[in-house]
Amino acid sequence: MRSMTKLALALAAFGAMGAAQAADIKLGVAEALSGGAAQYGISIRNGFQLAAEELNAAGGINGDKLVLLVEDEQGKKEEAINVFKKLIFQDKVLMVFGPTLSNSAQAADPIAQAAKTVAFGTSNTADGITSIGNYIFRNSVTEADMLPATIGTARSKMGLKNVAVLYGNDDMFTKSGYDNFKKALEDLKVPVTTTETFAKGDVDFKAQLTKIKGTNPDAIVLSALLAEGGPIMVQARQLGMNIPVIGGNGMNSVKIFDLAPGGASNNLWVGSPWSIENKTAENTKFIDSYTKKYGAAPDQFSAQAYDAMYVVSQALKKIKLSGDLAKDRTALRDALPDVKWTGATGAFQFRQAMDRTGKNPAGYDAQQAPIVMVTKDGKYAIEK
Repeated sequence: MRSMTKLALALAAFGAMGAAQAADIKLGVAEALSGGAAQYGISIRNGFQLAAEELNAAGGINGDKLVLLVEDEQGKKEEAINVFKKLIFQDKVLMVFGPTLSNSAQAADPIAQAAKTVAFGTSNTADGITSIGNYIFRNSVTEADMLPATIGTARSKMGLKNVAVLYGNDDMFTKSGYDNFKKALEDLKVPVTTTETFAKGDVDFKAQLTKIKGTNPDAIVLSALLAEGGPIMVQARQLGMNIPVIGGNGMNSVKIFDLAPGGASNNLWVGSPWSIENKTAENTKFIDSYTKKYGAAPDQFSAQAYDAMYVVSQALKKIKLSGDLAKDRTALRDALPDVKWTGATGAFQFRQAMDRTGKNPAGYDAQQAPIVMVTKDGKYAIEK
């Protein structure tokens, strides 16, 4: 199955040529194409594929074609490690995009760092990812940067006096989201009526939601992935809680309208550098191209992948690939930090993160302005 996926994407990436040539630039894509995280991973893969096709149609990178070698890491830490090893050591890609989840990135990114190969995350927002080392990059804005803006906007718009908190306690992303929500609520002096937890794979949240309802909060602050977040919203509405839900990065997807249909997804507040309602020329072009190609609207994750491919292309255009893989991998790493790009997600640049001691520079995080949105009747509306 993997070889067929890889071949199909390679053919799509460089047209009728059919097979990679010596001058082609091989880029690894490690994403969750199956399992619970596939609702993110497939959108991400689509964003990469669309950008690669556009770049190749415009002449590629200094005349060379981009070839995407795509592997399914299934949203699992062990599989992400295996896929990174395959792409880096067997397929000898120049760099690796992915993996999809922060849990997987925490496990697999050290493989890339040790091999002095860029790992570029487009959907990893938990704290600590880029502290792994100086070959670790991401253009996904961290929860620490995004959540205070989301809570602050929601509070000012709705006059929230208190909130209840619900989060997944067995996942790096959702636990990191909780930590950042907690800090933001403390900084903004918003009281918490109760804090409840759940585990990945849970389907019944009525016990936690009933406890939350009993504390009569003005809103629910939710750190969850879509697989659990969608049912949580449905069950909250079934219990008569039509109060706002303030979510993190994992809840920012048009798929929430399918998972929580019939108005259950209304009044969800999320923050992101990207919105489908943002009418810039770059975003409009991306949305139109994506919708035409895939027959569905894009989401934040496809937009970030699309922009990431263009960010890498800008770095590649600044270097001359020598054919010495180790040297070329380092040259790409050295060129990436200075890239500035305005794309579907707006104006972007990197800022350097620190290692876990807090004393030494490490990898690179995204620096972008947040957009706060709220859902109503199957759409996201930007809050000014």
